[in-house]
Amino acid sequence: MSGIFDRNNQDSALFIGGSRVSGQEVRSQNVMAAQSIANVIKTSLGPVGLDKMLVDDVGEVTISNDGATILQLLEVEHPAGKILVKLAQQQDTEVGDGTTSVVIIAAELLRRANELIKSHIHPATVIAGYRLACKEANRFIADQMAQRVEKLGTEALVNVAMTTISSKILGTYGTFFAQMAVDALQAVRTQDARGKARYPVAAVNVLKVKGASARESSYFTGYALYRPFTGAAMKRAVANPKIAVIDFDITKTRMKLGVNIVIDNPESLEAIRKREADISTERVRMLLDAGVTAVFSTRGIDDMYVKMFAEAGAVTVTRVPKDDARRIARGCG
Repeated sequence: MSGIFDRNNQDSALFIGGSRVSGQEVRSQNVMAAQSIANVIKTSLGPVGLDKMLVDDVGEVTISNDGATILQLLEVEHPAGKILVKLAQQQDTEVGDGTTSVVIIAAELLRRANELIKSHIHPATVIAGYRLACKEANRFIADQMAQRVEKLGTEALVNVAMTTISSKILGTYGTFFAQMAVDALQAVRTQDARGKARYPVAAVNVLKVKGASARESSYFTGYALYRPFTGAAMKRAVANPKIAVIDFDITKTRMKLGVNIVIDNPESLEAIRKREADISTERVRMLLDAGVTAVFSTRGIDDMYVKMFAEAGAVTVTRVPKDDARRIARGCG
């Protein structure tokens, strides 16, 4: 027992009962963990890659050949393995493709580096060589392989999209979704302050409708909401609308919580109730007087005010998600 607290005991270098491993042994363990993870997803690489079936503790089955999805469902405990999992997740977040490739390349680089270290080359020298190779590879790609998007043409962009989609569940639809993706990104093309073209992927809104076929998907310029009109008597279409996006409900105005009113005359009570309804009525009239023909509200609108909008020829949509409301407001200026 006394040996545990001995200062010269290497097994207690970290904490009581712990052990410290360093040198070639831990390097070999890290490389082995990286290669084990790469071997799991290696067979799913490419357009003819195999799908993986994963079953969790509760029996839920997941079938995928996407590297980030497979690694996310794996229970990786080794620290070096967790780094590869985070690498795949970061690749999926930043690029959206190539998650399997980065893991396989990283594992192979670790294996080659371990062989160099076994040949008595210092790890710092190997790291410096990898960094130099990375710079030279980036320079070669920029000088010899990279081309501006404007020079590629639509056909080349569609082929790139088809290559990306081929390993996903939409790969069976081929050119259908590839052409749609290219059209959508070209529609949101912008320029930054330096005049460089930007294609913000977040500006493309994907609206999912349950029960429909994938072949029924369509692309159009504008913004779509899966929300109905609040009134059955409203128009189905409004040409050149003047849109108002509001973040308050149009209902009978009620006193704030904690406000008490003491009255001794029934007529005063009726006047208060009438005034509560008139406040929202005035809001509706202000909107209509401003020429608004379409109202998007993040909250609700009472039926009596919906009727006022319908009689004036305006349409209303309620319970609009705030993210959609912000994008509509930004897009309409």
